Amino acid sequence: MTSARSGLSPEEREKLSHEVVQKILAHPVYQNARTVMAYASMPEEIQMHELFDDAFAKEKILAIPFIVGRGTIRPVLLPNKDALEVGDFGILTVKQNLRTFVDTKEIDCVIVPGAAFDSHGHRLGLGGGYYDRFLKLAPNAKTISPAFDFQLVEDLPVTPNDSDVDIIITPTKIIEVK
Repeated sequence: MTSARSGLSPEEREKLSHEVVQKILAHPVYQNARTVMAYASMPEEIQMHELFDDAFAKEKILAIPFIVGRGTIRPVLLPNKDALEVGDFGILTVKQNLRTFVDTKEIDCVIVPGAAFDSHGHRLGLGGGYYDRFLKLAPNAKTISPAFDFQLVEDLPVTPNDSDVDIIITPTKIIEVK
């Protein structure tokens, strides 16, 4: 899946990202959320810059994941795009002097990346378990996973530690799982 994502041209990725993000922005879970946590996109992922712009324009509280240890992330407030810098592993993060953590119980919506998804809401991440651990700490959050259509598979293996997602949105589908 990661190879397929990397194989998209920048133009195709941008077009498909726009289609997915527009569906997220129109979804009631996002629209009704006051506090949103979204990932800062890696080059091969669905790009989140339009979602960031919308969240700022609507004065939502926007957080992004911050790695605090092996397999552990915490939501850090993103006050604006100028607060971003390249951090460890080439991942965008909030500049150190601007970091304020957000209470996980305050998060209404989490935009959850992944490598593959199935129609049951099962998600295959990249192997670190970061989101599986984090989502258990955000009990009030609904989860939306943006994906390219080719990331949808028939069935994924599941372990007791895995966290499912509520909604999967692709350029052509919206799958409401829960």
